Amino acid sequence: MKSALITGITGQDGPYLAEFLLSKGYKVAGTVRRLSTPNVENIKDITDKIELFSADLLDQGSLSDAIKESQPDEVYNLAAQSFVKASWDQPVLTGEFTALGVTRVLEAIRTVNPKIKFYQASSSEMFGKVTETPQRETTRFHPRSPYGVAKAYGHYITVNYRESYGIFACSGILFNHESPRRGIEFVTRKITNGVARIKLGLQDKLELGSLEPKRDWGYSGDYVEAMWLMLQQEQPDDYVIATGENHSVREFVEEAFKVAEIEDWQKYVVANESKYMRPAEVDYLIGDASKARKVLGWKPKTSFKELVKIMVEADLAREKK
Repeated sequence: MKSALITGITGQDGPYLAEFLLSKGYKVAGTVRRLSTPNVENIKDITDKIELFSADLLDQGSLSDAIKESQPDEVYNLAAQSFVKASWDQPVLTGEFTALGVTRVLEAIRTVNPKIKFYQASSSEMFGKVTETPQRETTRFHPRSPYGVAKAYGHYITVNYRESYGIFACSGILFNHESPRRGIEFVTRKITNGVARIKLGLQDKLELGSLEPKRDWGYSGDYVEAMWLMLQQEQPDDYVIATGENHSVREFVEEAFKVAEIEDWQKYVVANESKYMRPAEVDYLIGDASKARKVLGWKPKTSFKELVKIMVEADLAREKK
């Protein structure tokens, strides 16, 4: 039986990855930060099937202890300060978690067992002010937020440990991927939750920033398979994971209201660009995942419309409770 340790197992991707690995017959463990009230909502259905260890990306010793105790064959580093907007408010903390946190996990692997395979959750936010379209593995990074900068560090330190110590270390450059487990502060969940509440008469308006930015949106449940596939190859490498199509925030809003069977969505949406304006914006992202298709045999299964439908219906069910 293979074993895996997932940092950030309580986030969006962690539960999907844990469920996927359990279906493959893995023994699955995850790290959780020591809190007075642990947030385990996203893993409530599998807590009896996994083992949890207290560890923190800010604490080298706790990460080493978690790896020693769980003895994984594979480590998936999904933990981070991942809310882009918050990275301007807390740039130093974002760097500690999202950048140096990767080094701490890699150091723990190097010192405990360098034969462990390692996956790093890189991000399309590293491309930022894009220099070519679509973006692929060789596209130059120009991050436009402290989060994107921190992710670029995490990406390159993963490459460095692969080249310096021969660790089987891969980075998945994942474009935006969403699900009903996405945090409510992210624009996609803010939209689908807001639409659900409007449909049920619990909310009158949906306030958003600019409706024009375009993103390559996929489904988190599809993307975790790509993470696993990277660690099953003979040689470690880095891969862009994306759908290859992009849609504006406006299109996401339109589709969400359509799923809820609400006409004339403009009556309900308030655009407040100044309130949600970022110091530097990323306007257009679209990924080229042809390398992942060719080498990993991976492709997305869920369409944009299906993704929005899944999220709206989940929020309708949640709000009805």
